[in-house]
Amino acid sequence: MFKKWTKVFSECALFRGIDPEELNVVFNCLKPKVSSYEKNEWVAVAGEKFNGLGVVLSGEVVVAKENAAGNRVIMAVNGPGEMFGEMAAFSGDGVWPVTVVARGTCTVMFLPAGKIVGNCERACLSHRQLITNMLEIVSGKALMLHRKVEYLAIKSLRGKISIFLLEQYKRAGSPTFILPLKRNELADFLNVSRPSLSREMCRLRDEGVIDFHRDSIKIKEVDALRSMAE
Repeated sequence: MFKKWTKVFSECALFRGIDPEELNVVFNCLKPKVSSYEKNEWVAVAGEKFNGLGVVLSGEVVVAKENAAGNRVIMAVNGPGEMFGEMAAFSGDGVWPVTVVARGTCTVMFLPAGKIVGNCERACLSHRQLITNMLEIVSGKALMLHRKVEYLAIKSLRGKISIFLLEQYKRAGSPTFILPLKRNELADFLNVSRPSLSREMCRLRDEGVIDFHRDSIKIKEVDALRSMAE
């Protein structure tokens, strides 16, 4: 059943260091559930019962949270091999802290968290590797959320945009790259309004700092962008 997702599993941090044959043994132990969703369909809803650690097999999902005022803040956009729900998996609350929505047609595998850290009947090395990987992932997610808090602490919109673009520039290794988020999703991620984001992006373009066409961005003045991020 899971053979067609072998390439996705090889790129998933949770299964790092586990070969395909051993992974089948692990799946026989965990007994994961696979579900498919259509665009804008809810994959998980904040406050509802937690139904397992999610691994995206195809398509993309948007992980978001609403504040008390009903404003949406995007936490992440996850594609094949990426996970969601890892911070909630072992919290003990038993409910989803975020809402996950299908960005388009997608397939998701849910793994029962209790079985990931529970005793394996075969006491296999692969299951131990799975636990080690899980600890590394949770640690990495905590660091990422810390970075999110840093974004929220930046007061100026220009500063938020500058830091985000510089991070994408560093990740791409090129001054020209494709934004991983749509404009409305980027606005939610930075916790600003879309019109304000668009106006500031246009100002940066008019000043010759950046250029853009749809989702493609070109940084023309890296030093200027760095000075705005300070």
